[in-house]
Amino acid sequence: MADGKISVPDGEEAPASQIGATLEALAATIADRRDAGEESYTHRLLAGSPDKVLKKVMEEAGEVALAAKDVEAWATSSIAAAVAFESARAAESAAAAEAPASVEAAAAADRAFDPDELAVQLPSEYDAAIDHLRYEAADVVYHLMVVLERYGISLDEFAAELNTRMTDAERPKGAVCLRPEHVKRGK
Repeated sequence: MADGKISVPDGEEAPASQIGATLEALAATIADRRDAGEESYTHRLLAGSPDKVLKKVMEEAGEVALAAKDVEAWATSSIAAAVAFESARAAESAAAAEAPASVEAAAAADRAFDPDELAVQLPSEYDAAIDHLRYEAADVVYHLMVVLERYGISLDEFAAELNTRMTDAERPKGAVCLRPEHVKRGK
């Protein structure tokens, strides 16, 4: 796996599509919970008032937005700190160039601040913010899938909606699409 945060459990083989296999397994679990008892959170979302699950989708979507803003804030503050550091270093180099005390000082003065070469070390809080964003995004997907199950929209039908929005070049070869009479845009 190319991503350092993920791995396939020992002794298991990765499916052809990680997200496809995961969403299919989750959809099957959600469908199975229709018949579970009241002790099942998913059952209560499927069988109870539609307002509860719809409010959860909205709440979780808001949490994704806030988590994304946290990621952005950590990245922006890290870049700002790096720019300030590099600017201070460039100012010191310029001052040293005016009255070089050594060959090293003169060489330092020749190195001007170049934003294209700015190295930013992101703090551990940035990585934690990314992890939190991923967590909140999973909450949205789960609750959205409960809504889809509640109203009888299969993953294939949902995939067809997404695929119908793509151009022929973007859409995976052989991917399902909606029949024209079922393409609805807005109300």
